[in-house]
Amino acid sequence: MDQQNELLPAGGFLDISVDPSLDLFSEIAKLKQQKNAIILAHYYQEPDIQDVADFIGDSLGLAKKASQTDADIILFAGVHFMAETAKILNPSKKVIVPDWKAGCSLADSAPPALFKKFREKHPNHLVISYINCTAEIKAQSDIICTSSNALAVIESVSKEQPILFAPDKNLGAYLNKKTGRNMLLWDGACMVHEIFSREKIIRLQHRHPDAHLIAHPECEEAVLALAEFIGSTTQLLQYAQTSTASSFIVATESGILHQMQKLSPDKTFIPAPPDNLCACNDCPHMKLNTLEKLYIALLKEIPEIQMEESLRLAAKVPMDRMMEISKQAGLVG
Repeated sequence: MDQQNELLPAGGFLDISVDPSLDLFSEIAKLKQQKNAIILAHYYQEPDIQDVADFIGDSLGLAKKASQTDADIILFAGVHFMAETAKILNPSKKVIVPDWKAGCSLADSAPPALFKKFREKHPNHLVISYINCTAEIKAQSDIICTSSNALAVIESVSKEQPILFAPDKNLGAYLNKKTGRNMLLWDGACMVHEIFSREKIIRLQHRHPDAHLIAHPECEEAVLALAEFIGSTTQLLQYAQTSTASSFIVATESGILHQMQKLSPDKTFIPAPPDNLCACNDCPHMKLNTLEKLYIALLKEIPEIQMEESLRLAAKVPMDRMMEISKQAGLVG
């Protein structure tokens, strides 16, 4: 963390009192115009943040938007690795986040030093890393992928070439099944996508027999086996829009339901139940971001993502390879 960010309190954000009478939507709009700023938000953010964002997307869409924007400031409402990705792709921009501690359990599951040792044990393997990883892991990778383009990325590699896939073992297992590969998998996972209960989903299906279960491929195999459709966040949105079904059980972070309901107001969306009584299908990291924190971050332009140039350049190489493969596959323009 740079010297400016070290001034942050232990909470990871500037805890400044915000006048409750302020119209934050209006104030944020003014600040965006004054500072030539853009707000990028992931589908898993709270509804207010999605509604104030200039662009809402999944990791692939957000990466593309971050690389192309001519704004001076990128305010990234997501988790830390997403803002790092924006800095990697567009280093001349100031990239800020609402809360420094909005991290990612999946990214945390691959400590760079341990991953380096693991990779060194398998020197003949090409490393494909899911974008949900730190800049340090990206820098150790050959190609990055997202859940939207993972199949295209893997299929671009010769079948004779052994692959090490990191950090998500569930997504890796799903891709092995889809491609017929036998990729070596790093043992990492997303805490949200691992908690969906197969038994509770089956009971929910019994109560809603006409509902289609749709799931993100980060879910465990037992849940994916029940799904009518498996896809990335954007693919789940598109399926919900185009399907003739009128109701859906959604096995991914519940923030996506806001956009699903906005795009298909005549349909019913039911969050898949976790394996306990808490709201664990809400990512606790994503939900650290609030509209108030977003306003303060834009006002003070802190916390800011900064990165050593050597690390940024090393991490950019596999990101560029991903973007080129995605372009060739027609997944990005």
